[in-house]
This record gives sequence, C-alpha cells and structure tokens, in this order.
Amino acid sequence: MNVGSISRFVLAHKKLVVISWIIIFAVAIATVGNAVNALSQDFSVPGREGSQTNEEILATYGNGGPNTPIVPVVTLPDGVTVDSPEVQAELVALFTNLKEAAPAARIASFATTGDRAFVSDDGRTTFGLIFVPTGSGFASAPEVEAITIALSGATIAGEPVRITGIQQLSEGSGGGGDSSVLIETLIGGVGALIVLIWVFGSFLALIPLLMAAVAILTTFLVIYGLTTVAEVSFIVQFLVSLIGLGVAIDYALLIVTRWREERADGHENEVAVQRAMETAGSAVVFSGTTVAVGLFALVVLPVPFLRSVGYGGMLIPLVSVVVAITLLPVLLATIGPKLDWPRLRSGNQQSRAWTKWAELVVRFRWIAAAGAIGILTLLIIPALSIQIGDPTANSLSKGGEAKEALHALETSGIGPGVLLPFEVLATFPDAASVDPSAAVAAFTPLEGVRGAVAPEGESWRQGSTAIISVMPSVDANTSEGRDVLDIVRSTARGLEGSVRVGGPAAENADFIEAVYGNFWLMLALISVVTFILLVRAFRSILLPLKAIALNVASVAAAFGVMTFVWQEGHGAGLLWGLTATGAIVSFIPLMVFAFLFGLSMDYEVFILARMREEYDAGHDTDQAIIRGVGLTGRLVTSAALILFLAFAALGSGPEVFLKIFATGLGAGILIDATIIRGILVPATVSLFGKWNWWLPARLERFVPHPPQLDRIAPVVAADAD
Repeated sequence: MNVGSISRFVLAHKKLVVISWIIIFAVAIATVGNAVNALSQDFSVPGREGSQTNEEILATYGNGGPNTPIVPVVTLPDGVTVDSPEVQAELVALFTNLKEAAPAARIASFATTGDRAFVSDDGRTTFGLIFVPTGSGFASAPEVEAITIALSGATIAGEPVRITGIQQLSEGSGGGGDSSVLIETLIGGVGALIVLIWVFGSFLALIPLLMAAVAILTTFLVIYGLTTVAEVSFIVQFLVSLIGLGVAIDYALLIVTRWREERADGHENEVAVQRAMETAGSAVVFSGTTVAVGLFALVVLPVPFLRSVGYGGMLIPLVSVVVAITLLPVLLATIGPKLDWPRLRSGNQQSRAWTKWAELVVRFRWIAAAGAIGILTLLIIPALSIQIGDPTANSLSKGGEAKEALHALETSGIGPGVLLPFEVLATFPDAASVDPSAAVAAFTPLEGVRGAVAPEGESWRQGSTAIISVMPSVDANTSEGRDVLDIVRSTARGLEGSVRVGGPAAENADFIEAVYGNFWLMLALISVVTFILLVRAFRSILLPLKAIALNVASVAAAFGVMTFVWQEGHGAGLLWGLTATGAIVSFIPLMVFAFLFGLSMDYEVFILARMREEYDAGHDTDQAIIRGVGLTGRLVTSAALILFLAFAALGSGPEVFLKIFATGLGAGILIDATIIRGILVPATVSLFGKWNWWLPARLERFVPHPPQLDRIAPVVAADAD
C-alpha cells in the first residue's frame, strides 16, 4: 500500500473525505445497538462428544446441557435433619413451588428423588439442582428470575434457602452485573485524554480520541454487516471498544507527533502532513497489518467462536488504519494548526531523558541485554506451570449469598463439585426400553463421584432418551475433577447402547483438546506472515527474526504474570479480593497471544522504523539507535500507557475471565514497552551492528525503497472552491 499516494488523494479531495466519514459515522451511531445485539454467545466445539451431547440435550429437553444449574442450599438448625417429617414436608412444598414457577426447568433434589447424594453426612445441609433454558441474547432465561423470586425469603425449619451456582458466583466477582462495555470504554477514554494532554499540551489531544471514536463505531458497523453472513462472538464487543480505543489512539498519536515534528522543522502545513504520512503513516500501515494478522490467525482453530474473534477482531486495527490514513491527514491539513494551542509542549519530540537512556544502553549493551533477559526469565518461569481450564468455583466471588451458600456446601462435606454435574445422555432402542438404572448403578460407586441420579418424569426422560446427572465430589474445573471426568467418560463408553457425557466441564475439556492441539499451526502462520511483512517494513532479515523472538518472549512473560497473579493467587486477592483460580480460562492464553503478538509489534515498528530512517539518513548503527529511541521513547511510553489504561478499564468488568484477560494484556504491554523495547531492542540492535541492515540482493526488488521526502510538494485540492 502506497501511503504517500493515498495521502495525496485525500488531501486533494478533502470535502469528499469528510462528507463520506460523516455519513459513515452517523450510520454507525444509529446501528451500534443492533450490532451488539446481533453478536453470538455460542461456545460450542463442533464434532466433539461434549458439545454434541449438550446440543442434543438442549434440543430435546430445552434446558441444561452447556448451562450450569442454579443450586439452592439450606443448612438446618442444630439438632434438625432432613429426616424430620416437618422438614421433608417443607422441602417438598419448596420444590413443588419451584416447578410451578419455572415449568421449563429440570429439577432434582432430596425432596424429589429421596437420594442421599443431595444431603450431607450429618443430615443438616441439603441442596437441589435446577437446570434452566438458555436465555435470549445476553439476557438470562425468564426461569432464572422466576426461581429467584420463588426462593426469595424462603426458609426451611426457619433457616434461609440461599442460591448459588457458577453463574451466580460469577455475578458476585465485583464490578456489578450492570457493568457495560460503554462504561469501561469511557473510563479508558478519560485516562487516555489525560495522557494525550500531557503529550501534546494543546487541544490536539482531542484528535486521537476523535479518531478512536470514529474507528470503534465504524468497526461495529462493519461487524454488524458481518453478522448477516456469519456468527460473531459477543467477546468481540469488548475487543473492539477497548483494544480499538488503544490502537486507534496509538496510530493517531504516532502520525500527529510526526506532523508536529515536521512543522517544527519549518515545513508548510500540507507538506508536513504528507511527510508525516510517508513516514509515520507507513509505519502505521505495517503495524496495523501485523496486528490484524495476529488476530486473523485464530481462524485456523477448529472452534467457531474463536474464529469469529479472529475475523471480527482483525477489523479493529484495519479500520483504525483506514481512519488514520484518510480522515486524520485531512483534519491535520485543515484544523490541525488551530488545535495546536496553547502549545505547552513544542513540536520537537526528541526526549533528552530517552536519548540519555539510549546512550546508556548502547554503552553497556552486554549488561543491558543480560539484565533484561534475566528479568524476562524470572517472569516466564511461572508460565511453565500454567494450567488451562475454567476457574474453580471458590475463586469466582469475593462475597455475597452465592459465596455463603458455596461455603455451606464445603463445610458440610458436600463440596463444590455439585455446581458442575456431568450431564450424561443415555439413548435406548425405543421409548418402552428407557431404563437408566444400570447407568446410575455404574456411575454411583466411581471414585470422585458423590452420586448419580436419573429421576422419572418427562423432565428427565424424553422419547427414547434419559438424562443421568453425575455429581462429582470435587470441583470439575480442578485437575482432580478432570480426572473424575475421564473416569466417567470411560465408564460411559463401557455401557450398553449410546451413553455420552455432556455438561459444561465436558465441553470445556473438548475445547482445550481441540484448540491447543492446533496451537502450533496458529503460531507458524503468525510467524511466517509477520516475518514477510517485517522484511518489507525494515528491509532486513535479522530485525524481523529478532522481533518475532522477542515478541514470543514478551507473550510468555505475560503468561507468567497471569499464572502468578491468578492461577497461583499472588495478587488476585490484593487487587480484586478473589482467591487463586487454579487455572487460566481456556480461551484466554490463545487470545492474549494473538493480541499481544500483534500489539507489541506496534512498538517494534514505531522504534525500528525510526532507527531505519536515521540509519538511511547516514548515521551509524549506534547513532541511529540513540536518535531513534530519543525520538520515539516518549511516544512509545505514552502509547503503552494508553493501552494499559484501556486494559485496566477492561479489567473493571464483573466477569473473572475479563479480569484475567486484562491482566495478561496489561502486563504484556508494560513488559513489552519497558523491558523489551526500552532495553532489549536497543541493546541487541547495537550488539548485531551492521548485520541488522543486511538484506540479500535478490530480495531488494520486493521491498519498498525509502520515501523521497525532499521531493514532496503541496497538493492542489481538487474539490477547492
């Protein structure tokens, strides 16, 4: 893509460009609500036993399957047990009332089955399982509210009935269930404005925010069109809003900063715009393309929702690039000088502090490289013990009724395993032969299984099928719980007929097996395409190889931080009041890798592109490093801080998976902007010397030549009056 030609075209057709963007922006504002509502919540893994079983359960019974149950819990007073006739009568009345309030739900309890698996050994604590249908869109099923109302104020033997469950615990993880992506974006936007005011010291701080607003809403508009032909995951809305906020501001920040620098050097305004686009604009195009490649690589994974994150997420940097190379130069050429007031900072972007720092790193290159590698190694070590899976139930909430009910299950000896029962679907030759008793008898004595029930009635038996609920005694999201799942699956395969294991834990296990078995393919695709792009950007073989290696190290360090803070719990309690999750949510490492691999290239391109420019201008390698870092250090720091604030806003959401995701992205950006780009990049470039710039002669014709900035002249506007 010839950025210079594009900038000349848009500067010659300013009115056309502005009118076009006004129309697009207006349509985007009008349709953003519809775009969000059109997003999908499907997390299934096609072709796998867990997902297929869950889909069949939902299709046949209308509830359960991938949905976790609501679990009402009551602990009776001292000296009172469930064997009391009065208590039994109250329990029967309670669950009868629940069935009447939510007829589409599937319910099992001691009152409805008489099975002691629902009762603690001392007889004082009992619980029930209520499987509800899937809600419409982002709303909960109506049965959830009906059950909540029916249980509100309910008591057994004078003791309250408390509600828990995976969803109920997640809603109590902090931040409030009403948190929206809009609020989080506004939080990130306010933080970004403060940083931009510090960078520019003028009303120019508003331009990157305007670019971000246009890019974010336009991306939603494009995604809305995409939803008409393909499913796009609801996770994309968070990525568009918050990643888009950071990326769009970063790209505008780079171009506006270079424009001010060119004006400070005495160039006319439009010439300054064109020079900025030829240099910083080209870096933005390479950077945005690399980010898009990192996300698009997710399409190689055999999971529809991750694929949709790939092709939906790649639109974020691409649209941000389009806005940056079309609308932004027009604004700079027209109102830019007026907004550059009161100019509390000059247009000279060379930072004394960063220049001195670069001189220090170059002088002590071996020590700097060794120190940075040592720090990275310490950060990466925890990643070696990373466990992929869903968080344990205990880590999902820091308080409230759901947490109290879970505590009652744990202290009574029942344990958290009942919150994630395995949904076993047994299929028989015909309706007359439906008898799941043999399956129940096979599952009940298994090690790690608290009990197995298959109640009679149409809620549990439809046509020639029956559902058996197998309740593990340990949390199914722990390593012990996954072992129990393997035992249950093995037992199911040994039974006569078709007996398949579903439920959320089974589907998650299938997801991990399907996705991480193909991880190498995603890594290879990203590495190869990124290498080709960076060879063109840097006109070098060594710099792209080093960039890829450092990016992998940066992502590994981010994994280490996620593992240390969340899986092991060092910091989750201090920052969010939550306990160790025991695992990192299964899809997060993949998404963190895809995003960070691309996003960290922003800084790589920003810094190395400027080093390359200084080297081409006649400076030796060390001087090119010092000038390149001096001119981009403040920019990279500001850009990283803006992205970090966007991720901090993402972490303010109530869901634990968002907090873990934000931790990985935020840590990765800070590590990349400081240890990697601030120390290791200049140190290694200095160490490799002239080899940084080596490119085989036969490849010269495939890479673009440096822009001829001295030949740039003002553009005659084609749409001038």
